[in-house]
Amino acid sequence: MASIMKRSPLISSRRDLLGLAAASAAVMLAPRAFATSRQPDLRGSIDAVTYKAAPDAGDRKSRSLQKMIDDASAENVPVFLPPGVYRVSNLTLPENTRITGVPGASRIVYTGDGHLFSARDVKRIELSNIVIDGQNRWLGDDAGALVQFTGVDEVLIDNCEISGSRKHGLQLERCGGRIERSRISGAGQSGIYAVESSGLSVTGNEVFDCGNGGILIHRWKKAADDSIVSGNRIYRIKANDGGTGQNGNGINLFRADNVMVSNNHISDCAFTAIRANSASDVQINGNQCRRSGETAIYVEFEFEGAVVSGNMIDGAANGISIANFDKGGRLASVTGNVVRNLTLTGPYAHELGFGIGIAAEADTLVSGNIIEGAPRWGMQLGWGPYLRNLVVTGNVIRKAPIGCAVSVVDGAGTAVITDNVFQETAGGAVLGFAWDKKMTGELAAGASGYPQLTVERNRIS
Repeated sequence: MASIMKRSPLISSRRDLLGLAAASAAVMLAPRAFATSRQPDLRGSIDAVTYKAAPDAGDRKSRSLQKMIDDASAENVPVFLPPGVYRVSNLTLPENTRITGVPGASRIVYTGDGHLFSARDVKRIELSNIVIDGQNRWLGDDAGALVQFTGVDEVLIDNCEISGSRKHGLQLERCGGRIERSRISGAGQSGIYAVESSGLSVTGNEVFDCGNGGILIHRWKKAADDSIVSGNRIYRIKANDGGTGQNGNGINLFRADNVMVSNNHISDCAFTAIRANSASDVQINGNQCRRSGETAIYVEFEFEGAVVSGNMIDGAANGISIANFDKGGRLASVTGNVVRNLTLTGPYAHELGFGIGIAAEADTLVSGNIIEGAPRWGMQLGWGPYLRNLVVTGNVIRKAPIGCAVSVVDGAGTAVITDNVFQETAGGAVLGFAWDKKMTGELAAGASGYPQLTVERNRIS
């Protein structure tokens, strides 16, 4: 019995070892626990409490917060903002600035003394998990946006909210990097204005209730931009400054080549869901475009190369327009799109009017699209003499007064219109036009009087 009660040396040694390990861990963790009590959320960061830049501190000149940012940048560590409201202005962000907070709870509120955040000619700036509120306050003449960065190699903005800017919400000039998972709203101009970018990615954001634009990718001179605009939700974009297309667009590309616009959900824009002006080699794929005030997807002016495929367009004045051969606009593929529920009403007076499903002019394939409910023409092929090398095949056009209007004026070039299905096109399936004037009868079965046209194997029902 005594031998049974006697403790095994092996068991004793294991228990002692575990006890020593627990005691050692407690000793090692004690200092860290103390540090955590002062700095609960980010070990190694510099926090606002330490620098007395506490919420509602009333430091309108923001000296404490600026010093904290400068010191953190020098030490290459992040700035942590505990929950609260920080009323600041005129902050300049140095190299390697990293500001983070508690999502939805760390609020930076602009006090209206010139600008909020700016940075120039540095390599990296990072903002994450903070709310930035402009309160619609005055911005100085040198401030284009509430948050403005110029010449920053890598801008990283993640899971932030930017609201209430009198001008742009976020302006980037000569910047690269990523804008992602953020909400940008209530800007007097556009939500995001990026000009002269270098491989910028704008992904997974929500941009809404802006006065003149959603996401703008622009360049001062036409050149490769290489930006990606993908997976964003954009809605309620107005055109408060008016015009005939420069404002009121969900996504607007201007002179920016090699840009991809894909899988965005865009609704209720005063003009266009996606507008590419003088932008070559663009891809516009897989987007949801709803209730556009003018043309839902517009590729116009001096461009060479565009792919417009797999987009869903429901509700617009016009569906898709590949235009301006007179200005050099050419070379496109328009395939697999669904265009429906168009209207004759647009935001301005137009020489032809609205209500057209798909329009194209030069060196373009239009194939495999479905158009239903275009109240003027299902398709517009060419405009006056501006028609060259169009191939229109395998499309379905339903419920349009005229299925396809093709230009037959002197000087109009080649068009091949084959293997399309036309249903409920009471005014004709394929008709020749001189600008907006009807010139021929039905051509769907053949256009013997027009050698530049090949029209065959179309079905009318």
